[in-house]
Amino acid sequence: MSQRMSERKRALGTMTASLVGALMTVGVLLAPMTGHGQAGSPKTGAAELLRAIERLAVVGNVLYVAAHPDDENTRLLAYVSGEELVRTAYLSLTRGDGGQNLIGAEQGPLLGLIRTQELLAARRVDGGEQFFTRARDFGYSKTPTETLAIWNREAVLTDAVWVIRQFCPDVIITRFPTQGLDTHGHHTASAILAEEALRAAADPGFAKEQLQTVGVWQAKRLFWNRSPWGRLASDDLSKFVKLDVGGYNPVLGVSYGELAADSRSMHKSQGFGSARSRGPSPEYFLPLYPQSSDGKLPQSLFEGIDRSWRRVPGGEKLALTLAQAAKEFDPRRPSAVIPTLLRARAELSLLPDSPWKAPKLRELDDVILGCAGLHLDSIASDFVVVPGEELKVTLSAIVRAQLGASSVRIREVKLPGAGTVPIGVDLSVGVPWQLERSVTVAKETEISNPYWLSAPPDAGMYRVAERDKLQIGQPENLPSLPVEFVLDVRSSDGKVETLRVMRSVLFKWTDPVAGERLRSIEVTPKVMVNVDAQVLMFTDATPRPLRVRLKAGQDKVAGELRLSLPTTYVAEPKQVTFSLASKGEEQEVLFQVRHREKLPSASLDSTLTVEAIVEGQTFSRGLLRIEHPHIPIQTLFPSATVKLVGVSLQKTRKKIGYIAGAGDEVAAALKQVGFDVTLLSEEAILRQPLGQYGAIVIGVRAYNVNPRLPFYREKLMQYVSAGGNLVVQYNTSNRLGKLTVPIGPQPFEITTDRVTDENAEVKVLLPGHPILEKPNKITATDFAGWVQERGLYFADKWDAAYQAPLGMHDPGEPERRGSLIVARHGKGSFVYTGLSFFRQLPAGVPGAFRLFANLISQEP
Repeated sequence: MSQRMSERKRALGTMTASLVGALMTVGVLLAPMTGHGQAGSPKTGAAELLRAIERLAVVGNVLYVAAHPDDENTRLLAYVSGEELVRTAYLSLTRGDGGQNLIGAEQGPLLGLIRTQELLAARRVDGGEQFFTRARDFGYSKTPTETLAIWNREAVLTDAVWVIRQFCPDVIITRFPTQGLDTHGHHTASAILAEEALRAAADPGFAKEQLQTVGVWQAKRLFWNRSPWGRLASDDLSKFVKLDVGGYNPVLGVSYGELAADSRSMHKSQGFGSARSRGPSPEYFLPLYPQSSDGKLPQSLFEGIDRSWRRVPGGEKLALTLAQAAKEFDPRRPSAVIPTLLRARAELSLLPDSPWKAPKLRELDDVILGCAGLHLDSIASDFVVVPGEELKVTLSAIVRAQLGASSVRIREVKLPGAGTVPIGVDLSVGVPWQLERSVTVAKETEISNPYWLSAPPDAGMYRVAERDKLQIGQPENLPSLPVEFVLDVRSSDGKVETLRVMRSVLFKWTDPVAGERLRSIEVTPKVMVNVDAQVLMFTDATPRPLRVRLKAGQDKVAGELRLSLPTTYVAEPKQVTFSLASKGEEQEVLFQVRHREKLPSASLDSTLTVEAIVEGQTFSRGLLRIEHPHIPIQTLFPSATVKLVGVSLQKTRKKIGYIAGAGDEVAAALKQVGFDVTLLSEEAILRQPLGQYGAIVIGVRAYNVNPRLPFYREKLMQYVSAGGNLVVQYNTSNRLGKLTVPIGPQPFEITTDRVTDENAEVKVLLPGHPILEKPNKITATDFAGWVQERGLYFADKWDAAYQAPLGMHDPGEPERRGSLIVARHGKGSFVYTGLSFFRQLPAGVPGAFRLFANLISQEP
């Protein structure tokens, strides 16, 4: 154990050795203390406490494995956690960062942050825990072979094994099969890796470096949970274990179908709000491991698995004590059971080490605190601090339940940067205790960047620094400022148990609408450098403005600001001095950046970096906060870099009206290259003359998120007929429903066809077609450098009025011709395109701009 402890101390060098030891003692590194859910106490109503006591007697773990946020079976998770009372977790191999966003403009890693928090919110509802690997959701993949190649199969397998060896599941359940189901390549790959990881986790020769910290682990069963997607009534389910997970829990007052719907509805960025269901809900499970020698099906997921304390040597006595605690529990006076719980804790502490000991100690301590009505807080005076600075922290505690002959004494608290503070105070019922202390944040403390976003990612994997390797698998960072309360809880017979309770230092404030809110402490650089553009597009030698906003992380920050540029670009001014007097103060600096050439050639390789030099240190990270009402505030510090792209671009229709879709940044990208873009409101569409616009563009998924769009059709068709160009970007067929009017002037269907290979060959099917000729001559070069995919939700079964000038396909598939269809209508033109301009234009892909300019600029 000493070797394991020293390994973790080295990896978490910003914490004091004593705090790391405390984190180890309560198992925080295996089931992390998240910043937002740890203030005060967990839910401590009588029903929750009774279920928690009953759960203490159940010794077993279940791990569910799939590819993305939303793949998990929330009904099953709720049932296994709430009815079977086993520790339950979901391992999502990715954070869902390759999808689309229905609630904002965040894409890529920013969307992954949102979906991480949505998964954590879902788990707070259904009772599970959450884990990840470093795999990136790089977009839709049609084969597991492609997926595993892009992900780095061995690395993702190692991460999955790391999670299994930490969590120690008795049962592993996959959402998808390893073959035979036509589904996302990520889905199939997740099942393949789960099966491989089950065996590799038990192999001492695999990932031997992990064995310095964890042991090998052999799960006892592996099942495939048959999804209802694509299931037919005629399917043969005779080899599947059937389980009804729709039961009602009278203690909690809800059915598992209701909990599942509430959990799934947390996936708000995907629009997955779900109606509550009540009644039977059968689930089917195909046994994959071990293979039955006699062909008999197990009767349950846990057949043959002892889930009692008998599986731990000496655990029988503890089992009896916990049964007594459940029997004694009085919902009107939960504190009366504290003496029995303290006896159980003493017995649990004497048991030999096992995968269940530390988690159960943590659960038991939570129950004891809940029965005592004990509320603990560690609240900071500010939510921003720089390494090396002091931060005032107020510690508070109050016992709210009548304890009878029992008592709670705060022996001491351990604070980061302040050491151990002796307290020696007995808490009186209903009397608040407080202590204010200033803590010093260690100079070597890392800034509060999500650990998987601190370095640029590879194509299929996030890169995690060596110092953070023990955090792999965790949903978010370990707390920067953990506080340990050391409590002596005395029972009526005079016996004392010492509880070590961890709390993360948080900031608390009152929102006039939402009420009390909490946020994590942000450890920031001395100065942050925010740029107003991720890409600067250059169509000529005209300078492009770049606004840089400096923000002070502490008082009295002064230095120089400069741009580090490629030699083909120049900037004015070359550098600027700045001085920020107070913490949080901002200063904006305007640079003019231009290409040395009059007509820049296309380039995707140039990048500038904004650098602030303060006392010899270089700072080149910005500050970005993501705020949505259903998740905690998310903070990250992106690199202050800007892609510089030269493109030869002609445009004839420059004034554009834009109807925004979901997560839509296309309008801003078009402004970058000189289009005059106006966002159109309903009032503008219905009341103002549209003829002033050379083209009107409808954003991605606009028909899916804006139910008013069908009512604009007559006005939009009149606009096209009079000579306007209408460009509709992709919408999804599964959420369009049955429209009473078509999208275009003539009918066509939207399919799920897509081309996921961003390098797939694009064939010109109609040589000389105006949309490929004017005002920009489109060639194969214009399809180079595309990101993530060619396109999705292509058109099919279109009317003869439409023309389809392009063809493309993924390897081994037939040609897809519906990526771009165009029809003349009156004096104007209508375009529907599934090409992923919503990714290409914000990424600064030159050819995508040239082709999109042609869509906009069609002439009669």
